[in-house]
Amino acid sequence: MAEIIIIGAGPAGASAALFLAKAGKETLVIDSNTSMTKRAWIENHYGVKDISGPDLLKIGREQAAKFGAKFIEEKVSALDTNGDKSVTIKTESGRSYEAAHVIFATGALTDLAKQIGLELKEGTEPRIKTVIATDGAGRTSKPRIWAAGTVAGVSVHTIITAGDGAKVAIEILSELNGERYVDHDVLK
Repeated sequence: MAEIIIIGAGPAGASAALFLAKAGKETLVIDSNTSMTKRAWIENHYGVKDISGPDLLKIGREQAAKFGAKFIEEKVSALDTNGDKSVTIKTESGRSYEAAHVIFATGALTDLAKQIGLELKEGTEPRIKTVIATDGAGRTSKPRIWAAGTVAGVSVHTIITAGDGAKVAIEILSELNGERYVDHDVLK
């Protein structure tokens, strides 16, 4: 059983995976390879002169994998909260994965969230009609299920979704550790 499963490996999902794996949490990312970032050209990402969406996604995965995050390419087809004790995810291939917590980082896709009864609300971004309602820290209407990035109602810009993924990871880490989690590396 993974400690955290992230559905989606776009900027929000991979950023959450980076923080969680770096903190030593067993992190599994299940991605359907449909990120809207795959079609992006980015010139407004702080610290990067310009980058293609595919390159940004590749680098993000590499950073998270460096700390032990595992990535698999599958489409999630069902999710069960197991009476709020854990979360089981099933994929279209028939595989099952269990985790203590799940983060939805599915971009514009809310079908699975609707299917499992998460509270949804109207989106504010152009072309994003529906998003998952969260408490601002990423918690959804169901225990153990979190949401980050565009699917949680933040801007579609990669720098914002990546930051939101990191924020949700920090909130989960703080909850699991019982104190505020901070990760600051320093020059040696």
